[in-house]
Amino acid sequence: MKLKKLAGLISLLCMSPAWAIEPFTVKDIRVEGVQRTEAGTVFSYLPVKVGDTMDDQQAAAAIRALYATGFFKDVRLEVEQGVLIVLVRERPSIASIEVNGVKDFPKDQLKDNMKYAGLAEARIFDKGALDKATQELKRQYVARGKYGVSVTTTVTELERNRVGIVFNVAEGEVSKIKQINLVGNRAYKEDELLDMMKLSTPDWMSWFSKNDQYSKQKLSADMEAMRSFYMDNGYLEFSIDSTQVSITPDKKDIYITINIAEGEKYTVSKTGVSGNTLIAKEEVEKLIQVKAGDTFSRKALTETSKKVGERLGQEGYAFANVNATPELDKEKHQVAFNFVIDPGQRVYIRRINIAGNDKTRDEVIRREFRQVEGAWFDAEKIKKSKQRVDRLDFFSEVDAETPPVQGATDQMDVTVSVKEKSTGNLSLGAGFSNGEGITLTAGVTQANLFGSGNHVSTQINTSKVNQVYSLSYTNPYFTDDGVSRGFDVYKRNTDSSSTAVSQYSSHTMGGGVRFGVPIGEDESISYGLAFESTQLGLLTNPPARLIQYVNTFGASNSNLLGTIGWGRDSRDSAIYTTQGTVQRAFAEIALPVFDMRYYKLNYQHQWFHPVSSDITLLLNGEAGVAGGYGGKPMPFFKNFYAGGTGSVRGYDSNSLGPRDATDAVLGGTRRVVGNAELLMPVPGIKEKSVRLSGFVDAGAVYGPGDLPGSAGLRYSAGAAFTWISPVGPIKFSYAVPLNKQAVDKLQKFQFNLGSAF
Repeated sequence: MKLKKLAGLISLLCMSPAWAIEPFTVKDIRVEGVQRTEAGTVFSYLPVKVGDTMDDQQAAAAIRALYATGFFKDVRLEVEQGVLIVLVRERPSIASIEVNGVKDFPKDQLKDNMKYAGLAEARIFDKGALDKATQELKRQYVARGKYGVSVTTTVTELERNRVGIVFNVAEGEVSKIKQINLVGNRAYKEDELLDMMKLSTPDWMSWFSKNDQYSKQKLSADMEAMRSFYMDNGYLEFSIDSTQVSITPDKKDIYITINIAEGEKYTVSKTGVSGNTLIAKEEVEKLIQVKAGDTFSRKALTETSKKVGERLGQEGYAFANVNATPELDKEKHQVAFNFVIDPGQRVYIRRINIAGNDKTRDEVIRREFRQVEGAWFDAEKIKKSKQRVDRLDFFSEVDAETPPVQGATDQMDVTVSVKEKSTGNLSLGAGFSNGEGITLTAGVTQANLFGSGNHVSTQINTSKVNQVYSLSYTNPYFTDDGVSRGFDVYKRNTDSSSTAVSQYSSHTMGGGVRFGVPIGEDESISYGLAFESTQLGLLTNPPARLIQYVNTFGASNSNLLGTIGWGRDSRDSAIYTTQGTVQRAFAEIALPVFDMRYYKLNYQHQWFHPVSSDITLLLNGEAGVAGGYGGKPMPFFKNFYAGGTGSVRGYDSNSLGPRDATDAVLGGTRRVVGNAELLMPVPGIKEKSVRLSGFVDAGAVYGPGDLPGSAGLRYSAGAAFTWISPVGPIKFSYAVPLNKQAVDKLQKFQFNLGSAF
């Protein structure tokens, strides 16, 4: 008891001098000890003013307030004849921060990261902020697999109450995964499961992929991939019991052990549908992706819920909930599912908002929308609207969100956010061949004239082979229901004296009008009429066929061309296509008004198929056939050609097909081209406008049976790099011919700026 009293007396004696202040009226306030901080700053934080009565409670509050500013490491209050004296001792400021031994990161980047931790030059020094910055620096190295990193700090006091901070970093070596062990797998071999994981032991590609460096995020992703694999193959009760990650004392090798429990393989015994389906039950049952007798698949269940939800979304039920309730029979290893459907409340669209279109007019975007304001929510129409805006190709990004309207349970808005990209391009094309050297073309295109959505383009080609001067204008909404109208005026001069093509020259002038009529969401037909006049000239040693044509029809030819076409485009995106098809059919016919009588038919089919989440397969096929009618031959200057950009890369432009005795290319009346291309992102670059590809091309041009030359298919293979840049698409390709003949002319490297290959 005596000890307790003594302890209490000691504590009272210690406390009383600090807090026992006789209440007094503050006549004045004086601040002492400040060097950098203004006295006015201290006054602003004090809870007492001149004229107030000061007591113990207010003194304690004043001290707490000044400490809370973080400016001071010591605060004392004194009283002298009614004057309140505030004595402070400021924390030092940071004069400099120096980082030594860092190679993996730019020092400026590290200093920027330290600012977020509260450590920067000219700021008040805080030991807590220093510790936080040190831990953050270590964390960044650990994220790169350098678990043996060492960071030491030195704080040096300088004059004028400042400090200098030095970080000394010993980065150490990257820790590598030495071994990954799987425990508990019976149905699948360990190698098969390890192949699914991104994490791996070192191999010949580890320097690039970095997959031999441990990452908690990567391990979690691998665990989810393994879980999905088992769950999609019937193992309903699969679980990962534990994972152990250990590192050797020298911080160089990492060992990972994963303990799994596979459970038994389950099959589906039956499926059922309950709840308020709203649509015919038979229609819902057709959307179910799992049937009785199938192996259980979580992916199929998820897909079923998605499809049923999307179907209800077409009826306006934006918040439909579809739950698959399982009923397990553990003895027979079977599972039955009952899909319980709760459509929720029907929702209509209050308003469609558009953001980000600084240049493009609202109406250009709104006229592509199939979802309208005041109508019931339709998920399919919103998806289709986004695709149509995307396919305008005026924007680098298109996002559509459907936020609910606050205070209304049956209303939603549609917010379309776009990111404008340059639609006015100066386009350049170039290629290199031994015969012609570098060839160049140029053009100016504005795909979104003054933000109206109208398209205008000019092309100028002043090469010694082809001279082209053209002007085109298209209004995609000439009428409100989407009928387009366009005009074309052009002049083309051809001099084939320095090419593989037959020796002739031509001078063509023409112009025409064309219309496009939509016949469906993704389909349209087009038709047009054009007049052109051609003046022919034969060069040295022209083929006999050309001489015969000029002698029969003369050097001057006029032509009235009728065109008709059909197109269908179901691509998911024009910016970054991953799936869908593009089909085009086109016919050109010389109408029987003048002497020429011929026809040309073309068909193209492109198919995009996702091979994986970031790899897309593109298959392209083209076929063309042409000929004369009414007893008239096909004009030789209207023949098909192939080779080079747009057909079979690796071969000289327009060099494939029949040749004459002088080795000049004649062109042909039949053309076939096929391309297979794998499109993939550039490793380490997340930007969707950049892609790599590997391709195989094939193609040929055929003429009448009596024509000699290099008939037959030609093949090539190579790689390409594509970038949808701010100034237009850029594509580099390098192709190697696979079955070249002695007469073939090659062009292995090509690049285009402003037009796709």
